[in-house]
Amino acid sequence: MGFNLRGAIMSNIQGSSQEEVEATIVDALDNGEEKMLPGLGVLLEVYWQNANESEKEQLCAEISKGLN
Repeated sequence: MGFNLRGAIMSNIQGSSQEEVEATIVDALDNGEEKMLPGLGVLLEVYWQNANESEKEQLCAEISKGLN
């Protein structure tokens, strides 16, 4: 039986306010702990699933700029 990490993360963040989501992101980035990466990935997945094509293109452009 496998552990559903995505489901556990979604359960933990379900119903979070905008301020709580921001605090989660800032905390994950400030701490720099690799154990926080799956949670950030789930947040990115939620964003992506709810973004329109223009928002997706903008996100990819910003990430790409940050990688250069």
